[in-house]
Amino acid sequence: MKATVSTMVTPVVLVHGWGGSFATTWQRGGFTELLRDAGKPVIGVDLLGHGAAPKPHEPEAYADLGARVLEAMPDEPVDAVGFSLGAMTLLRLAAAHPDRFRKLVLAGVGRNVLERDEENARRMIAGVEGTAAEDDTVAHVFGQYARSDGNDPLALAALLRCTSSERMNAETLALVTVPTLVVIGDKDFAGPGDPLVAALPQATLKSLRNVDHFATPEAFGFIDAALEFIDAIPA
Repeated sequence: MKATVSTMVTPVVLVHGWGGSFATTWQRGGFTELLRDAGKPVIGVDLLGHGAAPKPHEPEAYADLGARVLEAMPDEPVDAVGFSLGAMTLLRLAAAHPDRFRKLVLAGVGRNVLERDEENARRMIAGVEGTAAEDDTVAHVFGQYARSDGNDPLALAALLRCTSSERMNAETLALVTVPTLVVIGDKDFAGPGDPLVAALPQATLKSLRNVDHFATPEAFGFIDAALEFIDAIPA
């Protein structure tokens, strides 16, 4: 069911990353309250396989992650903030439906949108399935995410197997014509952010010093930059 919101204020759609949810990524850290304090209506989405959404175990079920986001959006253009997998999902939607968005904030994505990282994809799946090397810290972090906050590891592994090979090309990204802010930490394995920014027609880059991938949604630099970009705080 589509959200019903006032047309006087642009609503903000929030989309979490892999292994997260609207509650754990955006509500727990207080980002939703900051938006509401600024008078911004908030629309939270749980991607398929996460949070309160269904959690199928078949990889093919995850072929269209954007469907739940579109279903939750009102008819008027929205601002949208996505982290990691959520940012990639928003990019695909904005390429196909640029008229549905006013501004985009994309966190925790960069080079990885355009280039498949075979090694990182393998490590993520190994971490979730419990087959990672003992000294592979990143893989074990993904494994911990897959088993926390009510997550279903089988569903999250199925999603990885469906999406790990998908990347966008420059032609597709050129269709994302809305103003876009890319925020990424300088310690993030998804970076750097420059190749993604160069491929987007109206993008700017905010680099976060000494911030890794997992810390991004709660980093003060991300929060301040995102709120300023979508006009929730004065420039």
